[in-house]
Amino acid sequence: MHVDLLIRHATIIDGRGGDAFTADVAIQGERIVAIGTLIDTSANDIIDAKGLTLTPGFIDVHTHDDTNVIRTPEMLPKLSQGVTTVVVGNCGISASPVTLTGDVPDPMNLLGRAEDFRYPTFAAYAQAVDASTPSVNVAALIGHTSLRSQVMERFDRPASDDEVAAMREQLETALAEGAVGMSSGLAYRNASCAPTEEMNALVEAVGRAGGVYTTHLRDEFAGLPEAMDEAVATARHGQAPLVISHLKCAGAGNWGNAPKALSKLDDAARTHGVHCDCYPYTAGSSTLDLGQVTDEIDIFITWSDPHPEMARQPLGDIAKQWGLSLMETAERLQPAGAVYHNMSEADMQQVLSHPLSMVGSDGLPNDPHPHPRLWGTFPRVLAHYSRDLKLLSLTEAVRKMTALSATNFGLTDRGIIRTGAFADLVLLNLEALEDTATYSTPMSLAKGIELVIVNGCISYRHGQASGKRAGRLLRRNARLSPAPASTDIHHGRDSATFH
Repeated sequence: MHVDLLIRHATIIDGRGGDAFTADVAIQGERIVAIGTLIDTSANDIIDAKGLTLTPGFIDVHTHDDTNVIRTPEMLPKLSQGVTTVVVGNCGISASPVTLTGDVPDPMNLLGRAEDFRYPTFAAYAQAVDASTPSVNVAALIGHTSLRSQVMERFDRPASDDEVAAMREQLETALAEGAVGMSSGLAYRNASCAPTEEMNALVEAVGRAGGVYTTHLRDEFAGLPEAMDEAVATARHGQAPLVISHLKCAGAGNWGNAPKALSKLDDAARTHGVHCDCYPYTAGSSTLDLGQVTDEIDIFITWSDPHPEMARQPLGDIAKQWGLSLMETAERLQPAGAVYHNMSEADMQQVLSHPLSMVGSDGLPNDPHPHPRLWGTFPRVLAHYSRDLKLLSLTEAVRKMTALSATNFGLTDRGIIRTGAFADLVLLNLEALEDTATYSTPMSLAKGIELVIVNGCISYRHGQASGKRAGRLLRRNARLSPAPASTDIHHGRDSATFH
C-alpha cells in the first residue's frame, strides 16, 4: 500500500481513555486508512515518531475565535498548541446571524468591531469560513445575545412574544444550516433580563434539531447552585444536552465550593446529558464588568477604549493614580477588558480532573494583552497538571480534549485515532512539552509540539506554521441525545461509541 503520509513507531493515545500503544499510522487524503505494524506500506512523506506521542488533534470547546478564523485564518495561537478544531459562538455571543450598524453591544465587542459582524445568516458565515480556509476546523454555536441584538432595540427587559418568535425562527434556520447548537451568557447585562420563558422557547428549538445547549451561567459567584439548577431545568425542558461553560466557584467568598458544584453536576448527569468545560488557570478574562469590581481580588486591565494609555495595569493602581474609587475608575475606563484573579487553585483542579469536564481555553484573540490561556491551555493541562502534578492520567487528559469533546458537540469521526477517522493529529514530545505563555508575556509558543496535522495536511512543524491550511466549517451531522452518557467514573471513560 502506498499512502500520502506515514507516521512510524508512534506511542498512540487514541482519545478514548484506554492505554497507550505503539503503532504506525497511515494517512491517505483526509483520513486515517490503517493503524498497526505497516511493514509493506510506503508513503510520499514518512515521519519517524519513535519516542514521541501521537494523539488526536485537540478540540477547543470554548473559544471566541468567531471572526478570527476569517480575519486571521493562520490561527497560530491555537494551531501552535495542537488544537485542530475550535468551537466558536460561546457565552451567548456569535458572529452570525448578525449585522450591526452602531456600537457593538457588550460582550459582543469581544469578537471585533461593528464591521466584523457582516453575516446576516449562518449560511453566510459558513461560506466565509470555508472561503478563508482557516488552519483549524470550526464548529459554531449561535449566541443568544447575538439573536437578541437582531430583534431588540434595548436589552434591559425580557423579549416580547413576537421577539422570541423572531429569534427562534433565526435560530431554527441556523441549526438547519449546520450550527451545532446555541449558547447563552446570562451573567452579562445584555442577557441577564432574559427570563426562563425566553430561554425555554429557544432551547426547545435546539433540542428538536438535535443540537447542544451551552451556557455561561447566570451567576458563578454565591448564586452558583441556583444558576446550575436553572441551566439544567432549561436544558431538560428543551430536551437538549447541556454544557456548563467554564464551571468555576468565582469570588473569594465562594472558594472551596467545588465539591458541592460537582456533586450537583453528577446528580443532574444521572438523568440528563450534562457536562462542563474548564480552563487550567485561576483567573478569568472578559470585558470589564462593574458587577465584578471588588478589592477582594486582583483585577488587571488589558485594554480600554477611552483610556488606552492605562492598559496593562492593575485596576487598583489606576484608581490610586486618578484618586478615584475602584468603581469610579472602572466606570471611567469602560468599555475595557480585564483579567480577574477570582478562583482558587484547589477548586479549579477538582473541576479539571472531574470525569464530566472537557478542556476549553476561553481565550480572547482580540485582546491586545490576552490571558495566557489563549496560547497555553492544552500543553498546560498535559505538561503541568498531568505529567508533573499527576492530577489526572495522560490518557484521561487527552480524552477530555478529544473524544469526549467530539461526542458532546456531534463532531463525527473527530477526536479519535482509528481507521476511517479524519486525520486531525498532534505529535508531542512529552518530555519537552511546556506552556510558555504567562500573564506578563501571554503571547508565546508552547514547547514540545512537534507536528500538527489537520484533515491529513501537515499545518505546523517544529515550531512553525507550514503555510498549508486545511480547516473547514464542520456542520452538525450527528443528532445529539439529551440522555445521560454512560460514564465509568472510576476509569473516567466515556462509553459513547464512534461510527
